[in-house]
Amino acid sequence: MGGEMPPKKRGPLQTVQRDTDGIKKQVDSLVREVKQLNVDTEDSRLTEASQRCSQLLKSVEETMRTLKKLTKADEPAPVGNYDQRKLDEEKRLETMQKQLLSLSAMASPAQKVDSRNQAGSSGTEDDEGEEAESEEEDDDEDEEDDDEEQAEKQTPKKDTACFIVLSAFKGEQDGDLTVQKGEILRILSRNPDGWWLARNAEGRKGLVPKTFLKVHQEEEEEEEDEEDSDTGEESDEAMDEESATNQRSCQSNWDTVRKAITEISATDVLAAMGAIPAGFRPSTLSKLLAEGSTYRSSCFIQPELSQSQLVFKDLFWNPDTGGVRPRISRISLMLTLWSCRMIPTPGVGVQVLSRHVRLCVFDGIKVLSNIHTVRANAGQKNQKTWTFSPRTTGILPSLLDGNCFIRSDCQSSEVGILFELGVTYIRNSTGERGDLSCGWAFLGLFDVSGVPIPHRTYELTIHGGTPYEKDVDVDPSINRRAMGSMLHQMLISRKQPKLIVKLRSPSNSTRASLNLLPDTLIFSSSSVPLLALYRQVLADALLRDRLTMQNADLMCSPVLATFPHILDHTDLLDALRGTWAEKEGALRRSEKRDPELLKGLFVRVYLDRIFPLLHSARLPAPQWADEEREGTRWGVMFGGTERDAAQGDAGLATLLAADAAQEAFDITQVTYDFLASARRGVAIT
Repeated sequence: MGGEMPPKKRGPLQTVQRDTDGIKKQVDSLVREVKQLNVDTEDSRLTEASQRCSQLLKSVEETMRTLKKLTKADEPAPVGNYDQRKLDEEKRLETMQKQLLSLSAMASPAQKVDSRNQAGSSGTEDDEGEEAESEEEDDDEDEEDDDEEQAEKQTPKKDTACFIVLSAFKGEQDGDLTVQKGEILRILSRNPDGWWLARNAEGRKGLVPKTFLKVHQEEEEEEEDEEDSDTGEESDEAMDEESATNQRSCQSNWDTVRKAITEISATDVLAAMGAIPAGFRPSTLSKLLAEGSTYRSSCFIQPELSQSQLVFKDLFWNPDTGGVRPRISRISLMLTLWSCRMIPTPGVGVQVLSRHVRLCVFDGIKVLSNIHTVRANAGQKNQKTWTFSPRTTGILPSLLDGNCFIRSDCQSSEVGILFELGVTYIRNSTGERGDLSCGWAFLGLFDVSGVPIPHRTYELTIHGGTPYEKDVDVDPSINRRAMGSMLHQMLISRKQPKLIVKLRSPSNSTRASLNLLPDTLIFSSSSVPLLALYRQVLADALLRDRLTMQNADLMCSPVLATFPHILDHTDLLDALRGTWAEKEGALRRSEKRDPELLKGLFVRVYLDRIFPLLHSARLPAPQWADEEREGTRWGVMFGGTERDAAQGDAGLATLLAADAAQEAFDITQVTYDFLASARRGVAIT
């Protein structure tokens, strides 16, 4: 009864925390000692400090490896907020690692020699007058000093110690150096982890990511300019123009390179901070969408010209029905995104603005269709699970609709669907936005013998890296833990990132509408009726109403000129879909079977509801993953629906209203140029 209680067993995470506290005390002590060192410090003390830095660096790395191997299951007792505590320890160890790297460079004997050389060279310049009056023996010493001084001036160009900052960097932790774009830095130490110790013009030192730097060659460029000016006096004006053109070309090329470096560096910085898993990459499909309209839905809804470019390849007239001739594609199916599970989340310092899946037709080499995006939702309790098509009142927004159709006429046996899971993020410290790929999956639509795969539910494994990288894990630590018994491997396999999708055949009515669409297209299945109506209006204008098939004059048609663009801004498409559902619901059954009446109603609804919004000054320009702007656009689009519906001619009334602010009119708003809009040369093999 009177015996002492046994000591409470310490968990692995608590042990690491105590080890980190001990290392922190040693680092703080070393920081105070190094700050007291100066140029005249003995080499023995500098060497001792450098050795202590190396030893502490090894301790930090060992502790970091131990920490990353820990899991919540290793704890003998439940630990509250385990993941956050583990992240805090990782951040502490990373901070100490940067401090030690900076101290190691400051305490190295090479740094001391460099400081002495700078002091000696300044002293040589002060005593220049006295050395000029010395004897011949002193003249030899003067020549040596001059040589050393000249060598020191040339050193930045030979050993590339001077670098120019390509993009501004704000220090996030102790030991980082905040720099501005265009600033010149002197590199004191190049650490293998990509964080270099630099000193700016004001003498401040700190760590800077190497991807933000470029070798400074200003002096060499000035010398070359002087030589060119000496020899350029004999050149004529044509040579000057050619030189200016080459200079602009070089500048343009460098701007492209600098942009690529900046994009890569953002991911490198996040990876160095431990804010993203090792398998994350810059989004491949987001980059393709940002390059232009080639892979956008607005491009693929346009008619495609044949190889001769004299007729259309996928738009033909059916004289029996007086409309578009149906076309059967090799691939025509419906796909449902069910969920994603065990998707790693970005770490501390990164706020997720959007989780989404981008999908397209892919043959392992190139993208063969438009890139369709579906936004996902993650629960507050379990953000590693993504869901689609949430239950909402009214019409489901197209952006959230996990049901989509896929059409493709590709004849390759390797064709399939590429899924890229992505996030749009913003860094809390810098406000920088970007797109990351959380992994990708591929579903081949045909087996090795060319037979279509069965329509059922598929559970696809998510791979890390880009679609062109093989055998990259989203989270390598999971596979490292997979070695062991069969039961242990089965449990670990449940932690692998997965994407669950379902393939099914379209219904007869949906199939009939799909056959009116282009041969290759991926889009939300809820928009199929509107897309089919647009294609029929397009066929009337291009195949029925033209004077001759050789007539390529511009057409006055606001619908044809602007409808493809709303496919890239689905909130406008949702507004059209909602109004169309109301108008169609009020029709009688016989009227719904009249194609001419439906096409006329479609044009009126579009002109009344959507066309006035396209160039309204009240409607802000769309911006991806900007919740505030999306809410503002939604309020403008749906705020005055009831008032406009009560008027006889809503579109004209909106345009002529006294309080309606519209952008300046441009003829392209109502002009359709089918030769400029038609697709050419997206190779489908």
